[in-house]
Amino acid sequence: MFDKKTYVERRNRLKEKFQSGLALFLGNEESPMNYADNPYHFRQDSSFLYFFGLNYPGLAGVIDFDEGKNYIYGADLTVEDIIWMGNQPTISDRSLKAGVENNGTISQLEEALKKAKAQGRKIHFLPPYRPENKLKLFDWIEVHPAKAAGEASVELIEAVVEQRAIKSDEEVEQIEEAVNITVDMHLTAMKMVRPGVGEAEVATAVHRAALAAGGQISFPIIATINGQILHNHYHGNIMKSGDMFLLDAGAENAMSYGGDLSSTIPVDPTFSERQREIYNITLKAHEAAAAALKPGIKNLDIHLLACKTVARGMKEIGLMKGNVDDAVKAGAHALFFPCGVGHMMGLDIHDMEDLGEVYVGYEGKPKYTQFGLKSLRLARELQPGFVITIEPGIYFIPELIDQWKSGNKFTEFIDYDRVEAYKDFGGIRNEEDFLITADGCRLLGKPLAKTIEEVEAAKGEK
Repeated sequence: MFDKKTYVERRNRLKEKFQSGLALFLGNEESPMNYADNPYHFRQDSSFLYFFGLNYPGLAGVIDFDEGKNYIYGADLTVEDIIWMGNQPTISDRSLKAGVENNGTISQLEEALKKAKAQGRKIHFLPPYRPENKLKLFDWIEVHPAKAAGEASVELIEAVVEQRAIKSDEEVEQIEEAVNITVDMHLTAMKMVRPGVGEAEVATAVHRAALAAGGQISFPIIATINGQILHNHYHGNIMKSGDMFLLDAGAENAMSYGGDLSSTIPVDPTFSERQREIYNITLKAHEAAAAALKPGIKNLDIHLLACKTVARGMKEIGLMKGNVDDAVKAGAHALFFPCGVGHMMGLDIHDMEDLGEVYVGYEGKPKYTQFGLKSLRLARELQPGFVITIEPGIYFIPELIDQWKSGNKFTEFIDYDRVEAYKDFGGIRNEEDFLITADGCRLLGKPLAKTIEEVEAAKGEK
């Protein structure tokens, strides 16, 4: 935890946004794999962590805007619990660590919420993503599970998004620690990638590097020779000469802040000429997007800059044709780059995604509907204190190529005959994490091998 003053200040800032009512923050419960006493690794809800800092299951926090008071509710452990878990702090002891003087049982919380509802007081809550929390809202304040997301407080969502979006210096320090661990995870992979090695071997070593540094992985590891599948968590292939290996992996440190990096590595000692050609186009898009980061620019424009750089490169090697600006406006480039340039990052790798991308990335405005552009998670104007990823990629997805070709889609911009020769290519992505500063941006963490020469050199290190 940070010092309790951090959590007191965060709650006080939130209180300034509300005149009345109360905010309910539901912590997470243990989540069983296959029976109650065999749970997955526990991960606390990020907004609960942000405002209360307590990384234990079964807790709920309340900020009462009328009284100006804060509460933590939970259950003290019994002797039977202590036998299995050892002695644990009481709810009162835990609450004081977060600067909260008022606490009670879950039954008392239920009574307080029912009383507040009977009095006509507004009970603000965030969209629940765990089924057990949907059931709690149903039991306590009669919000039907199927309607819980729609009945969540937009006022609270917007206030939390604006507060969590700006990272404090102590948060940036934690993120940077996670990014540095993440760099080591990727360097571990680069040294292992070669013909005959299994994807699972690399994924295991990458996961081990995160655990050895005292943390966890921040999301399921993507470690694949099929980089054209954007979120591919299958690790059953054996690498062979001519393949490329895409690793998208990140560490979550002890404070639950995360890093998120991607690397693309040749399985052979060096990239082939065809691999180098596509890799360098991706790298140019990455560098152009990163160089343009600054306060006041919309991330939509950063995305479009990366799209145009990809389209221009693909035109230079004959896979695209026509006017680049027109091609990007029409969405033709999305055959190769069908996703967004990046996203916010912090306590969540896709920061605050549970609160809704329209609020996090679009300030409440509708998202775009065009293929490719609709996958852009963050389009809003960048502000100092934002932490974001930059991760343009180039992907040759056979099924998408076949569909567009059979439909004669964008034939004025795409040379499908030439594209056919790349259907077995796979995909390439490079990703780094940046802090938006007062006058530009700063790369977070130690640099990761990224250029062709750097990646090839990293592979050769023992």
